[in-house]
Amino acid sequence: MLERILEVEAMDTELEALDYDSMDHSHVNRAFVSDLIPWLERLGDEELYLLDVGTGTALIPIELCSRFDRCSVRAVDLAIEMLKIGHRNVGAAGLTDRIILQQEDAKRFSFPDDQFDAVVSNSIIHHIPEPLKALAEIKRVLRPGGVFFVRDLCRPDSLERVDEIIKTYAGEENAHQQQMFRDSLHAALTVDDVREMLRTISLPEEWATMTSDRHWTIAGSK
Repeated sequence: MLERILEVEAMDTELEALDYDSMDHSHVNRAFVSDLIPWLERLGDEELYLLDVGTGTALIPIELCSRFDRCSVRAVDLAIEMLKIGHRNVGAAGLTDRIILQQEDAKRFSFPDDQFDAVVSNSIIHHIPEPLKALAEIKRVLRPGGVFFVRDLCRPDSLERVDEIIKTYAGEENAHQQQMFRDSLHAALTVDDVREMLRTISLPEEWATMTSDRHWTIAGSK
């Protein structure tokens, strides 16, 4: 198994933000929202208040709000450059009344306990040097009975597998975009890592499962 190599926590240069936003995330984002919506539907027919952690350029909230009418989203990220593009994307999608963006550190939210009906996150945990703190914060701000839904890359077991994944899923991207993807794969957690962290914060380890050839997902109700 490859050792975890940390990458920069906040992708906060204009180039990083622009290259990230221009990559084709559409398939991954659609799959994330398709898997999330059944969990949200379990919460009943009321309007739901969600937190999206590590929203980047707000592509997940936009995809979600375009397909699920009964929610508003507080979308947070540590990187100002990402949020700048996120504001433009939300405005272009006509969703400024349902998606509010703000800067937050996932290791220490400014929100009170039990604040959100669901907390979701796609591909941010690997950026965080102390991911246990972020998972504990997600648990803290999630209301009892709320949906905990976090997905991220799984660290491959060899350099050869890293190369295969990059060729398959980023083979058409530019060199900088491929390097960002490579760095993310090296910084990612394994399912076993995630399950140990769930045990530490007194959540069921079986919430964490492999859900694609390169992603794990935590899914459960608090």
